[in-house]
Amino acid sequence: MTATTMTEEISARPPSPLFALTEPARAMFEVASFYAMRPFYSALPSGDGHGVLVLPGFMASDFSTAPLRRLLVDLGYDAAGWDLGRNVRVDNARVEAMSGCLDALYRRNEGRKVSIVGWSLGGVFARELAKMHPDKVRSVISMGSPISDDRGHSNAARLFEMLNGKEPEPLRNGRFTGLDKAPPVPTTSILTKSDGVVHWRGSVQKPEKDTENIEVVASHIGLGVNPAAIYAIADRLAQPEGEWKPFAPEGIPAMFFPKTIN
Repeated sequence: MTATTMTEEISARPPSPLFALTEPARAMFEVASFYAMRPFYSALPSGDGHGVLVLPGFMASDFSTAPLRRLLVDLGYDAAGWDLGRNVRVDNARVEAMSGCLDALYRRNEGRKVSIVGWSLGGVFARELAKMHPDKVRSVISMGSPISDDRGHSNAARLFEMLNGKEPEPLRNGRFTGLDKAPPVPTTSILTKSDGVVHWRGSVQKPEKDTENIEVVASHIGLGVNPAAIYAIADRLAQPEGEWKPFAPEGIPAMFFPKTIN
């Protein structure tokens, strides 16, 4: 075994079994924290009314993103789900349907660019939609997303391949390759080192123009309601269009964002 091969195997390992086993309990705590903090979220930065398309994770539906979308509406955004049922199949029809969701929200906002927030596999879709339609996308935020061409980072890889095959239809048509390359719009990856579904290294963006990684302490299935992730999402979405700057929390909020990614 070469040194290169050993490095690749280490970097593509799935998450710790301990993190995977404790996902449900940790997520329940995050849900409780979200609702306990809900009265204080009014202090988050207000939105400017632009559209935000929120995409669910693998095997999930709009139900999972409802708390986040309701909060974004309260903050002043035109937040919308994808209305495409469960996120199971990855085929050309689904890709075209997602493009239709983006276009509908773009038109509803009279041509204002749309931000896309995607959870897990939804974040992969968010990035790829922005690559396909950069003229309609303002920014992209992914949460715990496997933004790597190597599915070895995810515990869900086997189930994904059972349902979609090793080479889903879009891949056979030349799409969804180079997942690690960021789209040509400001792009944020929110990740957690205690992710029990996607190994955190599979969510790290390479340094490129207008890209960043934000680390939080969270479970994978609780990311969409995790208070630190919520703070980061609100901060990122509130930036004026064309004036993107890296995330730089100050004071007490900074305590909730570890800086240990390397």
